[in-house]
Amino acid sequence: MSNSSQDPHTAAWSFQVWLAFAIALVTTTVGILYLPLTIWPKAFLGLGFFFTVAQSFTLAKTLRDQQESKRLLTRITEAKAEKILREFEEA
Repeated sequence: MSNSSQDPHTAAWSFQVWLAFAIALVTTTVGILYLPLTIWPKAFLGLGFFFTVAQSFTLAKTLRDQQESKRLLTRITEAKAEKILREFEEA
């Protein structure tokens, strides 16, 4: 049986993901700040950008939780099947 608590990603992958996130965050923020607009449209775009980033984290967490739930149900089903097979072989 595999160890499910082990991190499936390499350090290089994690670094690349966080670096890409930081670059996207900084470049979009700088782009909004340098738009030739008054403060109110910039503030509106900034709030929309902040909301999008926050919801991206929420979506990622929800998808991860659903995947972990499915994995747990699969492990329970496999354990039940193994128990039935063991009982069958013993009989």
